[in-house]
Amino acid sequence: MIDLNKPVQYVKNVGPTRVKLLNKLNINTLQDLISYFPRNYEDRGVAKKLYDCIDGEDALIKGVAITKVQEIFARRLKMYKLIIRDGETPCTIIWYNQSYLKNVIKIGHTYNFYGKVEIKLGRYEMKSPIFDESGENKNTGKIIPIYPLTYGISQNTIRKIIENGVNEAYGNLEETLPDYILEQYKLMDINNAMKKVHFPDNKQDFIKARYRLVFEELLSFQLALLKIKENYKNDEKGIEFNKNVKMSDVINTLPFKLTRAQLRVLEEIDSDMESSKPMNRLLQGDVGSGKTIVSEIAAYKAVKSGYQAAILAPTAILATQHFENFQKTLNQFGIRIELLISAITKKKKQELKERLKNR
Repeated sequence: MIDLNKPVQYVKNVGPTRVKLLNKLNINTLQDLISYFPRNYEDRGVAKKLYDCIDGEDALIKGVAITKVQEIFARRLKMYKLIIRDGETPCTIIWYNQSYLKNVIKIGHTYNFYGKVEIKLGRYEMKSPIFDESGENKNTGKIIPIYPLTYGISQNTIRKIIENGVNEAYGNLEETLPDYILEQYKLMDINNAMKKVHFPDNKQDFIKARYRLVFEELLSFQLALLKIKENYKNDEKGIEFNKNVKMSDVINTLPFKLTRAQLRVLEEIDSDMESSKPMNRLLQGDVGSGKTIVSEIAAYKAVKSGYQAAILAPTAILATQHFENFQKTLNQFGIRIELLISAITKKKKQELKERLKNR
């Protein structure tokens, strides 16, 4: 098996200069490199006819060069102009400060151009497109990954480095999922998934590769949470809240009736709070479904059992509303409620914390 902890400097085309740029992207090892996934893709695989394009569209155009690349001076810039023909439709291609193109593009040869198509008064134009001679397919004719960059490194450079890293690792990555999982969920193997997520041959390849990698990430995360939860249950003892403190004391004073769902959830929470095992619960519901009143009643049981309870809110306005509503419901049971928000002065915050600490 390959050493995935190998420093990225020793991957082909990196070296001591580029390694510093890669380190800025948190790419330090071969593992980091092959796990540096594209942020997007450009489909440069299928050529379109110019007359099918719309203004401003990124497209792949296949055309024959019908002129030489002409050098034109425009202020401080050197502009290089080429006319191609897509069937019967001409298109003007323009680059800036690219003198080498005069010796690269030849009249009568066919090229693939990928870039933004501009249509002005019925005339077609592309500026600074990426191109290949027909049949090369180095920068066109396929799906191209687009990576997050840092200053000093180009898409072509990082793409080539990652391709070298992926080729080095391909066939040597150890499968992390058992065969029955791969078969049951029709998952791509790890070597092909890692290769195809970077360099898919088609859209379906990318979908399958991404599905495999996301599946594994979520599965690992879920298994880790279950392990933590299991250890927590076995090793940690929770607070056994007083069984004689009844949630119904609060429920019976409310000016409205709770729904069946709220009552069911409160029954489950009551049981969890009276258990010696720590409660780990997520209460989920739509806006206005009554999550806050459920938390208020649970807080009542905690406080009446001799403990304190904290209710957190995402904004000061919402926290103030909860504070006022809790006061109306819980003050009659002798429960003191405090409001701690950023608008309170430092002195008052300290006094409030001291009161909470000494209760």
